[in-house]
Amino acid sequence: MADSDTPDAPRLLPDAIHRSVKPGTALLRLETTHAREGILDGAWWPRSRDIVAELPSLISALTEHLGPVTRVGLDGSAWDELPTRVMVDDRVVHIDSFPVGDDTVLITRGDRDHFSLLLVPPNTSPDAARAAMARAVRADNVTEANQILIDTGSDTPSTPA
Repeated sequence: MADSDTPDAPRLLPDAIHRSVKPGTALLRLETTHAREGILDGAWWPRSRDIVAELPSLISALTEHLGPVTRVGLDGSAWDELPTRVMVDDRVVHIDSFPVGDDTVLITRGDRDHFSLLLVPPNTSPDAARAAMARAVRADNVTEANQILIDTGSDTPSTPA
């Protein structure tokens, strides 16, 4: 029996998923119950710090799995410009600026259902981003977003080729 087949082994995404991770990708492990075990529900690796360009594709992807997203909480200092709302698929999504750190995105569905995503910096190297995203979506992850970025080297800008 492989390690991943044991009942207590952490559930990971298939290797093929990790190879295909590229900027603009969101990896999600969504648990919509009250008994969520991990700190993070997913990870997002935007292509840039332009939230108006980046957020609609994330919201569309989340809406497919969660239903309508009503709010997004971000650290305003992490983005080039932060509007108070965006239109995505003919729906208004409110954007809240919180000093949550530039390593986290908070997603709200309805009034009280919240999801926390690791935010991988846009200039992160592909290997570091894959490692950070894989760790964030582990069902047994109890490491905070900032520490995941440090541990995987995702907090260090990649050097251009």
